[in-house]
Amino acid sequence: MLIRTLLAATALSAPVVVHAQSMPGMDMGQHGHHAPAPAKAKPAKARTARPTQAPATRPQRRAPAATIGAARPNTAPADHSSMDHGAMDHGTVAPTAPIASAAPQNEPAPSTTPMDRSTMDHGSMAGMAHAGMDMHGMKGMLGGYSMMRDASGTAWQPDSSPMWAIMGKRGDWSTMIHGYATLVYDKQGGPRGDDKTFVASMFMGMGQRQLGDGTLTLKAMGSLDPLMGKSGYPLLLATGETADGRTELVDRQHPHDAFMELSATYSHPLGRDLSGFIYLGLPGEPALGPATYMHRFSGVANPEAPISHHWLDSTHVTFGVATAGLVYKGLKLEGSIFTGREPDENRWNIERPRMDSWSVRATVNPTANLSAQVSHGFLKSPEGLHPDENVRRTSASVTWNLPLGDDRNWQSTFAWGRNDPSGGDHGHTTDAFLLDSAVQLGRWTVFGRAENVDKDELFGDEGGDPLAGRVFNVGKISLGGYHSIPIGKVALDLGGLASKYDLPRDIQPRYGSDPTSFMLFTRLRIVG
Repeated sequence: MLIRTLLAATALSAPVVVHAQSMPGMDMGQHGHHAPAPAKAKPAKARTARPTQAPATRPQRRAPAATIGAARPNTAPADHSSMDHGAMDHGTVAPTAPIASAAPQNEPAPSTTPMDRSTMDHGSMAGMAHAGMDMHGMKGMLGGYSMMRDASGTAWQPDSSPMWAIMGKRGDWSTMIHGYATLVYDKQGGPRGDDKTFVASMFMGMGQRQLGDGTLTLKAMGSLDPLMGKSGYPLLLATGETADGRTELVDRQHPHDAFMELSATYSHPLGRDLSGFIYLGLPGEPALGPATYMHRFSGVANPEAPISHHWLDSTHVTFGVATAGLVYKGLKLEGSIFTGREPDENRWNIERPRMDSWSVRATVNPTANLSAQVSHGFLKSPEGLHPDENVRRTSASVTWNLPLGDDRNWQSTFAWGRNDPSGGDHGHTTDAFLLDSAVQLGRWTVFGRAENVDKDELFGDEGGDPLAGRVFNVGKISLGGYHSIPIGKVALDLGGLASKYDLPRDIQPRYGSDPTSFMLFTRLRIVG
């Protein structure tokens, strides 16, 4: 197949990135500062030097679905591993106002360029009370590492990944907000295609504080996607969930729920470089699959959902999640119990937790530029239209990020997912492969996505259709880009994308022999 060949070839090449929606913030443990080395500067100077580096509208980090050009430091990052921070008073490091206005009076305001902290080893800084804490008082949500590592739920991404957000300080709480709204004109080609104009959105807020010897993190994430209607938007080859409780959505992408995450996480040090954590969400995201496409730099630039979504990261909105785990340096082991049933067609409510499913995941970040995970889970009755069917889902993924300089970053993710159902009428084991990549070069960002998926729901289960229930291997390639215009603490993205398909001969009479789809979009997103 064309797509299998492209996936195999491109998986070996460097990735292309887009946006990432992980936890925002600036972490001294992972990003290079442009402040002079402490040996040549007074401690007070070292505490305030960070803002002097950035040009005026600098994003604090990757913003979820609307990350535009992630900028990089203007100078080489300082080597903090050799810096003596013993004299630094950490209690005075965090600003007392949102980061947007936290620059010293005689210094330029921060720019929208995220700092490259990958070379800094915060754990070796003497005199700092909390390993991994950034200059705004935030640290890694699950342990003593850079908060830049945190992505969706308890998932990780490379420490060097960019983020766009507004950071702040309110009393004992460090805060962060990020988000976007995207206006899209969608035209899906072929006989089964359709067109629609809609708005997709995501907004997230986070608060963090010390609690005893540990760290408490609260997150809230929501969307106005339900306003686009229960049937979502046209997307060829997309399957999953329902709009009316009776029929499956096919060739359409369902809208996200209004409440996407309401979670609390508490982490506590257990020893040198070792910590334990508990995560509770209603809704939340279990330890299953890679960081959600909306929350990784390589996936967020593209405004359309992957057709492999329900093999990889569809559990990112789950009504009832409890996760516990251990973190040792760059290794994380965790397990979840959660509700297996996918959200229903009522997108404005919070559903009853069932806690009838489980998952385990191992993640390793061997370097600042690399993150890999493998996970497995049992989902009890995930689809409301097939209540007797359970699914075992297995996933493995690698995300690679490479800072390229000022306003330049490159990230790619390669992921595989398998659904193995039992019971019910669907007895097919199906696989999905995804490669997405995005590269930001100043105000321009170029992105791409290639997928190869086994689909068994394209023609439903009823009505006597001879194609019903059959498994078809389909492929899709999307290429696009956008230009970013900074406007204070937000940025306006103007872009588009086009998609082509690799379809088996048996379904070409239904889809057309060579359909083409495209989207035009403008996105307003927080950059800090």
